[in-house]
Amino acid sequence: MAAPAFVAKLNEQLGYEFGAHQQYVAIAAYYDALTMPQMATLFYQQALEERDHAMMMVQYLLDADETPIIPALEAPKVDFTDVVEPVTAALAQEKRVTEQINELTRIARDNNDFASDQFMQWFIKEQVEEVSKMSDLLAVVTRSKDDYERIEDWVAREEKSAGGDPTAPPIAGA
Repeated sequence: MAAPAFVAKLNEQLGYEFGAHQQYVAIAAYYDALTMPQMATLFYQQALEERDHAMMMVQYLLDADETPIIPALEAPKVDFTDVVEPVTAALAQEKRVTEQINELTRIARDNNDFASDQFMQWFIKEQVEEVSKMSDLLAVVTRSKDDYERIEDWVAREEKSAGGDPTAPPIAGA
């Protein structure tokens, strides 16, 4: 049985993950409108990953015999001043999520909730990768902000789909 404090915080995290999903869709649409298909694809994929993270959390709550609480969400930011701003926002978002994941892990540990602690370990690893990915992308986009083709070329060259992770928690509905 998951600790009540962990369950409450994980339900809160559902909103952050679904909010990140919507924000990444908005960022992808922004790049799509600029005819930057590589950047658009990257962020559409990021959106799917965020949705999957939320659905992993839903499945964990169901498996723990808890009720997932799906919150209403604020609209994402859709207007950006330049090609750098969305990536800056994405990096800030990934850093916030890292703090949230660490807090969830702390709550699980403080409550001797070993199953929830183990569940969170995959997310810790994932956040290291996400922050690194967005940090690299921000460096490239900042350096090449006036050369969209250079950004697109870098993304096409460097961004490879990692494929499924067999250690990932199960996704609800998958």
